[in-house]
Amino acid sequence: MIRTLAITHTHEVLTGISLEEARMEDYAWMWVDFNGPTEEESALLHTYFHFHPLAVEDCMHVLQRPKLDMYEDLQFFVLHALDPDTLGVDEVDLFLGHDLLVSFHLKELPVVDDAWEQILQHAHDRKIWARGPVSCAYTIMDHLVDRYFPSLYKIEDELADLENRGGKESVEELMNQVFDLRGRLLKLRRTIVPMRDLLYRVVNSQHVQNNSEHKVYFADIYDHLLKLTDMIEADREMTADLRDSYISLNSNRANAIMKTLTVITVIFMPLTLIAGIYGMNFVNMPELNWKYGYPAVMLLMFLLGAGMVLWFTKRGWFK
Repeated sequence: MIRTLAITHTHEVLTGISLEEARMEDYAWMWVDFNGPTEEESALLHTYFHFHPLAVEDCMHVLQRPKLDMYEDLQFFVLHALDPDTLGVDEVDLFLGHDLLVSFHLKELPVVDDAWEQILQHAHDRKIWARGPVSCAYTIMDHLVDRYFPSLYKIEDELADLENRGGKESVEELMNQVFDLRGRLLKLRRTIVPMRDLLYRVVNSQHVQNNSEHKVYFADIYDHLLKLTDMIEADREMTADLRDSYISLNSNRANAIMKTLTVITVIFMPLTLIAGIYGMNFVNMPELNWKYGYPAVMLLMFLLGAGMVLWFTKRGWFK
């Protein structure tokens, strides 16, 4: 589907204009959105708009890394929209000209729909009219970046909850949750860091349409991406600390179990020795026919075991 939004020189807002009827000299600027286009509609990027073949090829072969390419009087943006459920990304391509913005995405995206509705509601505003298609590009980028925050906030809530109930689950379960959080943070980082680098280039570029006038708006988006990057790094450090803590806790528990087993083994070693000696089948053995031999040996074994337990307890081996 292709939808159009045009602003006339008299600030009139028009939608639903067919590309065959549209003449750019009749409008101050226009936004054309390729919303899940068919192959025939996608071909218009080349046959109707005559965009550079390399840019058109990038639109058809997803997913490209977020980037900005310059083509004479046209800037080509590759942006990433985040899926909050899977943390996967969908590509949004923008062709930004002096009086034209063409957005291209292979499937319908709520974030682009929200930007469309916002521009449509405020298109009568003189500031929107004066900014031209740059205002549409900024609005799309702003909505894309704003959608990153809820996913990161959700991870931070899970991380805080995991930290609070750290002693109520097995170490294996806690470690699995920590590695799951680290994996999701890595997915976010792979999306957000390239977008941050792209906005840094936009803010510091002198070739983006009316960049000097709108630099403050793109700088605001860049600040949001910097905040997101800092939050991700802080959360990754926290998960690393939790991981190290759980590994140490698991090692301490293993050491405690080994110490307990060692103490029990040491206690039974002399008892096993005595039982082994008196279990030998020799005919001529001292105390073999002694009337009190059995109770005496049992008493010796009991006293020896009790004495070792008391000695180990005194040395703190059972703590």
